[in-house]
Amino acid sequence: MSYKIDVGFRKKTLIKLLNAVIVYENEIIQALYDDFKKPAFEAVLTETSYVISELKDTIKNIKSWAKPKRVFPSLLNFPSTDFIYKEPYGKVLILSPWNYPFQLALCPLISAVAAGNQVVLKPSELTPKTSEIIAKIISKVFEKNHVDVIEGGIEVSQKLLSERWDYIFFTGSVDVGKIVAKAAAENLTPVTLELGGKNPCIIDETANLKLAARRIVWGKFMNAGQTCIAPDYILIQKDMKKHFVTYLKEEITQAYSENPSESPDFARIINTKNWQRLVDRIDPEKVLFGGQTNIENCYIAPTLIDETSIDTLIMKEEIFGPILPILTYENEAEIEAIISKYEKPLALYVFTENHAFYKTIIQKYSFGGGCINDTVVHFSNKRLPFGGVGHSGIGAYHGSLSFDVFSHKKSIVKKANWLDLPMRYAPYKDKLATIKKILKWL
Repeated sequence: MSYKIDVGFRKKTLIKLLNAVIVYENEIIQALYDDFKKPAFEAVLTETSYVISELKDTIKNIKSWAKPKRVFPSLLNFPSTDFIYKEPYGKVLILSPWNYPFQLALCPLISAVAAGNQVVLKPSELTPKTSEIIAKIISKVFEKNHVDVIEGGIEVSQKLLSERWDYIFFTGSVDVGKIVAKAAAENLTPVTLELGGKNPCIIDETANLKLAARRIVWGKFMNAGQTCIAPDYILIQKDMKKHFVTYLKEEITQAYSENPSESPDFARIINTKNWQRLVDRIDPEKVLFGGQTNIENCYIAPTLIDETSIDTLIMKEEIFGPILPILTYENEAEIEAIISKYEKPLALYVFTENHAFYKTIIQKYSFGGGCINDTVVHFSNKRLPFGGVGHSGIGAYHGSLSFDVFSHKKSIVKKANWLDLPMRYAPYKDKLATIKKILKWL
């Protein structure tokens, strides 16, 4: 069956998917809780409602996105009309992660289907309940060989990557992203890689510290810190640190109570392997707040770390958990010395009322995207491309750009026959001076 021709068929299928997500929303929320105790509020905010919104937006706009786009022709081709046609790549492989296992599986799937592709989706084996409900929904909505869900572990991913695809979309770690890129290169397969990095959060002396603390605590500890665009570490003006730590403690307690392990609003680490990795990075002598852990339910409390060196284990790589190191600086040269030690991050955040300062920061450093005086929320705007740069990713998506990601742009020139200028044809004798003048004028 060919899916690239009939845009109406794609739209009808996406409407079926929308209805299914709405019908199964409570089961999706329960699956997310069963996998790693994701709070229902966060499940709705960051997973189901986001997918529903993406579906509605795509259904509304699919016909206009799929239409050939007329562009202004080159005078060299006069007379002509020029178009860009969007065609599907063909067979697409989507490898989705465990941290937002529903949203980050469904959103690229929606766009790949809208663009007319056939899709194989490999959800994460670390969230089996969510993968199960995804497979259930897909089987009810899509015809076989249009969209297939293949569940399994690393060996399944390896087998899938050994096959030839027309496009690969991967969300996950930098290390695995390199493996995906290498496999794709064997067949010159184009890829989108949504990865991560050590995202700095810079705070200067003009910032509203209490509000900054509230927004940072929300962005950092949502999903127990297992968010690729969460602040990875704080860089605060040295004289402000003491007051800021006090505000952070207050906001953590306000959000998750005196004992976050009993809070219904705080998720758990995905498994014991990741729990152990994070625990190994907590130096008890540097804990300013939190630090409590429990392997039985993969719990790590929201933890503040007094960090004075970037050479410690916790500063070596992306944390991806509820641990927040706090570093200080006295001038912009010290900010640069720290940030430049790392690869380009997926996100960067600046808290300041100084316009010159934030403009300097966002222009000086290369990063995927970010916020001024907030965290994480840039992800929510479908009109903003989301993606990394360098080691934090290749390519960007969201909104109409997601449709473009999964579409090859085919350029077409339709030449008229009522005029045929002889200048371009051989023999070229006595034409060189004339063509130079024409090209210079263009």
